[in-house]
Amino acid sequence: MIDALTTLAASRREGTAKGMPSVCSAHPLVVKAAAREAADAGAPLLIEATCNQVNQFGGYTGMQPADFVSGTMDIARRENLPAARLIFGGDHLGPNPWRDEPAESAMRKAEDMVDAYARAGFRKLHLDASMGCGSEAEPLGDATIAERAARLAARAERTAAALGGAMPVYVIGTEVPPPGGAHHAISEIEPTSLEEARNTLEVHREVFRRHGLDGALSCVIAIVVQPGVEFGNENVILYDRARAARLPALLAEEPNLVYEAHSTDYQGPRPLRALVEDGFAILKVGPELTYRLREALYGLDLIASDLFPDYGPRALYAAMEQAMLADESHWRSHYRGTPAHQRLGRHYSFSDRIRYYWGQPGPTAAVERLVATLTGRTVPITLFRQHLPTFETFAGKPLEPSELVISAVRRGLEDYRYAASGAANRS
Repeated sequence: MIDALTTLAASRREGTAKGMPSVCSAHPLVVKAAAREAADAGAPLLIEATCNQVNQFGGYTGMQPADFVSGTMDIARRENLPAARLIFGGDHLGPNPWRDEPAESAMRKAEDMVDAYARAGFRKLHLDASMGCGSEAEPLGDATIAERAARLAARAERTAAALGGAMPVYVIGTEVPPPGGAHHAISEIEPTSLEEARNTLEVHREVFRRHGLDGALSCVIAIVVQPGVEFGNENVILYDRARAARLPALLAEEPNLVYEAHSTDYQGPRPLRALVEDGFAILKVGPELTYRLREALYGLDLIASDLFPDYGPRALYAAMEQAMLADESHWRSHYRGTPAHQRLGRHYSFSDRIRYYWGQPGPTAAVERLVATLTGRTVPITLFRQHLPTFETFAGKPLEPSELVISAVRRGLEDYRYAASGAANRS
């Protein structure tokens, strides 16, 4: 199924310009929605874990790479998505989780992480050593970034060869601002210049060849560049193809490559399709999906509050607020301003930092209580019109709350599937 990635460049050359959605989430309901959507579409599912989320020490999810793979495969099996249609990717694999340490220490851990990803069956590896470590000044030079990426590729190559299976494919480069959305209101984002993109590729080629990594170099399928899309806490910068008009020229020179676009969340179907047509064939999405999940859960929380006096006023909201105030590490540097403005950010920001808290004991128990409260209950259409107006079809019959949440996530995924399909028109 890795062919679905390696043939993206050929599809564009042939005039069909197909793409690949890349689901970056470990939330079980998001994974379930993605697996069901792919099964129904008869399509592959590219699902990715990030270096902070999943690593050899557990990351913020508590999962090592093998745990992520086995958990995702279990969900896919229950959703009738064959294991052969799953593609596992590792995103921003590099020293970022340990960037406070000296560079050599951070890189050794990054190499061990890449080893763990390769051993677990991740076939698509984004090598990103762009961040400074310890006291290093940023931004790092292209040569330093490429040297460190080569170290990571060498470790992945050795591990994959020792296992005797298929070799990985690679994505190089990074984007600015960092993944996960900007920390402030943004009015525009400057796309990567053609010269910068070309230099990234040329420097990596020179370094990889010098280290005898011609095999890994031949397996580079994409470059991460900034096409001019981003989301902040309260706004979204939509794709303007005129501003990125020079970037496709590199793909004309490099017919076996495509671009990978990060932070494409909240773009909607038409900008996403334009991105694919212009060569940004791999479309990363994550926060939008957990944002949609949160919207649905909060709507159900309001319905339960209105239906059942003993449920309490917005019990799930209260549990999430308590968890985020008890541990500010995932949002404090992202949400500034007055206490009231920070509170709005914690719950409703497009950057969706609340996604880091769903797996904690308090929020988990609150979601379970919400689901138990509403399961099998018949909710009047009037409450759906008040709190979840686009889900009126769930009214008047026994409710399955998890199915409603999955439906909410799938609505976002459908935009990506349309954009990737090669279809020509959608309003």
